[in-house]
Amino acid sequence: MERYQKLMIGNGLLVILAAMLSGFMLGFGLIGGLELLPGTIVEMPYYGTPEGWARAHTGGTANGLMIIAVALALPLIPLSEGMRKVTVYGFIYIGWANTVFYWFGNAAQNRALSFGDNPLGASSLAGVIGFGPALVGAFLIVWLLAYTALKILRDK
Repeated sequence: MERYQKLMIGNGLLVILAAMLSGFMLGFGLIGGLELLPGTIVEMPYYGTPEGWARAHTGGTANGLMIIAVALALPLIPLSEGMRKVTVYGFIYIGWANTVFYWFGNAAQNRALSFGDNPLGASSLAGVIGFGPALVGAFLIVWLLAYTALKILRDK
């Protein structure tokens, strides 16, 4: 159990780290670069939109905290060893799939919300890379949250 918890907490912290790094992209987008000295802004490479990076910053933090919360709750969830393993790796997958979605969605005209073109823009490799794992993760998170919540609530 402790090994699983450490694995989840470590990955949760790394997902949060990626979210914090997206804060740099947010800042670059808002002010046009990085301020090295007061009033001196150096242009930095940047793609996407400030709104997209704000979502990556907050959403990634929430995903990392979710993984950590489930890790800490893991001993309270009555699961078979097989389902515990699915839960652990499932939540880790979800956190990283969403991280990929945020980062690649910022690089895609269609915001990685579909495999093909959509009203936001044309499809691209970045959009497919962002959307594919996130699509699987979207179904997985609904199932895992419902399953683990019911397991806890039914355990008396």
